[in-house]
Amino acid sequence: QLQLVESGGGLVQPGGSLRLSCAASGFTLDYYAIGWFRQAPGKEREGISCITSSGGSTNYADSVKGRFTISRDNAKNTVYLQMNSLKPEDTTIYYCAARRRRGLCDLGEGDWYDYWGQGTQVTVSS
Repeated sequence: QLQLVESGGGLVQPGGSLRLSCAASGFTLDYYAIGWFRQAPGKEREGISCITSSGGSTNYADSVKGRFTISRDNAKNTVYLQMNSLKPEDTTIYYCAARRRRGLCDLGEGDWYDYWGQGTQVTVSS
């Protein structure tokens, strides 16, 4: 069974950092593009970062550019999202998503991706 599991969320003060992980089970991530999304209650899902299967190309939403960094370790079958300089408005649930595709990733509404994790809560508050 193909599964994505996010972890690393939690409570952090404004200006702090967290590193989210997206671990795959039941398949290897080598051929998969990965996206990170977030969705607050009552709001549309927002694509915030993505990385191609090789890790050679990344993309970021303007809202996180310069603060968040996406990376992957295919040997560990895991993709990471390093989040620095966190703001209260970053508070929400974060999801990772995967699609078997080389050379591309997508920061649209998420329909491009085939597999989704269950999400991890990030709360930025003093």
